[in-house]
Amino acid sequence: MPSAMPSAVPTYAPFTGTGLVDGPASGPAPASQLDIAGELLALLRDTTTEPRPDMQLEALTLAVAADLPVLLWGEPGIGKTAALTQLAENLDLPLTTVIASVHEPSDFSGLPVIGDDPAVQGVPMAPPDWAVRLVRAGRGLLFLDELSTAPPAVQAALLRLVLERRVGALQLPPDVRIVAAANPRSSAADGWELSAPLANRFVHLQWIHDQDVVVRGLGGTWPRATLPRLDAARLPEAVDLARRAVCGLLSARPALVHRLPSNETLPQTPSGGTPSGGAWPSPRSWEMTLRLIAFATAAGSSRDVLSLLVRGTVGDGPGLELLASLDRMDLPDPEVLLADPAAAVLPERGDLRQAVLDAVVAAVRKRPEKTRWDAAWTLLVGALETGAPDLVVVPATTLAALRRDDWDVPEAIERLAGVVSLSRRADQAAARVPSAARAGR
Repeated sequence: MPSAMPSAVPTYAPFTGTGLVDGPASGPAPASQLDIAGELLALLRDTTTEPRPDMQLEALTLAVAADLPVLLWGEPGIGKTAALTQLAENLDLPLTTVIASVHEPSDFSGLPVIGDDPAVQGVPMAPPDWAVRLVRAGRGLLFLDELSTAPPAVQAALLRLVLERRVGALQLPPDVRIVAAANPRSSAADGWELSAPLANRFVHLQWIHDQDVVVRGLGGTWPRATLPRLDAARLPEAVDLARRAVCGLLSARPALVHRLPSNETLPQTPSGGTPSGGAWPSPRSWEMTLRLIAFATAAGSSRDVLSLLVRGTVGDGPGLELLASLDRMDLPDPEVLLADPAAAVLPERGDLRQAVLDAVVAAVRKRPEKTRWDAAWTLLVGALETGAPDLVVVPATTLAALRRDDWDVPEAIERLAGVVSLSRRADQAAARVPSAARAGR
């Protein structure tokens, strides 16, 4: 009996996602699943940038342009690292990332290397490879990540790197910029307090997410980071303004020159936690502030951006005082206003308008003359017609007290008399309320 013919044995092609085939593969091999996955990842990474107003990004690029170390404070996962990566790409700077918490102090201070004759040549401190790469490139962006998880010994080793740009015996090039990132201690992995000396070397920026930026970025378009455009014609003016602002404040408030922070004075993060080491005023940080004011003025940056930078360098309290001083520096000269009161333009903001009116009255008190007294009344009438009436009550009362016996009362006083008397009646009524309450007890 003839033997049975062997049945056809199916053949299997290498796994390509196509499954079982009836014969040997022919033609070009189809792409593997990993290749297809790579194409999908490339499409997901294919994003673009656009010019978009972003105060955080503008403050960061301004500090980088001013060659000041920046420390970004923010919760995990809000894009601090991504922002630095995008900043390096847009500025065409090689990015070198160093995770501070996984390094030893010697990685920043240098490793001792014994040569042929240590007694003659000494023992040099060899720098790490990342520092050598920065020197070879001649430029770059050094990103010190997870700074708040670095132990105190590593923080001490970072002091010279951040301030002097030295790693061991190696001097980093002038075109290397330093930016660090940290999480608040409440959300940091095994976080440490940032030492006051190290904190004083940074411009501290609170990094928070913007919903519109995130949504548009996930859609494929992120804001573009560009260095500020400095107006060459405004450089002398910018330096003069910065020096007058800082020196004027510190002359009037000498206690602000140096104020070592305590645990109770550390700034608050947007999440409510206290960062481990914040900005505080010292001669070093005031010098940094002076530089930032000059750069912001030359770049025409907004007052909001300048506020982020100033408060992030000397702290909220001193920073707000400095910003108020800058506002007063922009106020018109009271002598100019008195010379032509009809053409005077007063500030819109109530506090600034009040300061101008007080300065005008003070100028009349310093040199009391009938023409100047009349001009001041004209200014007060203008302020009454273009702003809140209550702002003229105190200046009008003070100005009326400066009248000499031989000075005729101007007609302008009649227009202000109703406002002053109404204010006085309101004050008297307010004073009677507590008295009545006490009498009813």
